[in-house]
Amino acid sequence: MFNTKQKTDMLPEKTNGGGNGTTLIGAGTTLKGDISSNNDLRIDGTIVGNINCASKIVIGANGIVEGDITGNQADIVGKVSGNIRAKDLLQLRGDCVVSGDLYAGKLQVEPSATFNGQCHMGANVVGMSNDKEQQAAAIS
Repeated sequence: MFNTKQKTDMLPEKTNGGGNGTTLIGAGTTLKGDISSNNDLRIDGTIVGNINCASKIVIGANGIVEGDITGNQADIVGKVSGNIRAKDLLQLRGDCVVSGDLYAGKLQVEPSATFNGQCHMGANVVGMSNDKEQQAAAIS
């Protein structure tokens, strides 16, 4: 009578080992430090630090990043001050403002986007740029 839930309703939800959730940094939030994620990442707040993501990174219209961004794909609508590396597709959309160098396998830029820096494209460019920086850091 009181137990209306079936036993299957009480079992914890099954998740695949890699997880598939999106991490969200909401508007009004400021985070200082580096971020590393294996899942999708959406920034609507302010990040002062580097972002490294194995999946897709979205910088929303209110999002601000002061640091380098590295990921598989990136979709930029907000403001970025730093270098962006996207192994696959990098999209500069809307009224985004990017100040820094771009390294991308593929690049899509909307007419309203603003970009100041150098652009390096091609399948091998992203991997080579990371290798060169690591070698330079090892020498220093």
